[in-house]
Amino acid sequence: MPNRRQSVRDKVLYGGVAEINERSTMDCVVRNISEHGACVELYSAGTLPEEMNLTIARKGRSFLARLIWRQANKVGLAFRIMTSDRPVDDLDERLRRSEIKKRQLQRRINELLGDG
Repeated sequence: MPNRRQSVRDKVLYGGVAEINERSTMDCVVRNISEHGACVELYSAGTLPEEMNLTIARKGRSFLARLIWRQANKVGLAFRIMTSDRPVDDLDERLRRSEIKKRQLQRRINELLGDG
């Protein structure tokens, strides 16, 4: 299958937020990214509209993106425009704290189950 991408994508592991409509968001994981698009993994890719806003707090950027392809829980997005080049409030810090708490809870679960 020919590669139709305009530029090479960098493999990454960033937390992101897909804004489905003005009142609904969905957490996601950005698996690779370029200046023109990204591959994003979501809990349920079947509920996404054709256009959405993707915010990647770690990069301090938000993009208006168009859905190009779906495959299981992954989607390919083409960026239409960058809507923000600044971090959105404290989302990056909250995500970091949440990931630390998740690791702590996972260790505690493993201890209780006798796996750790």
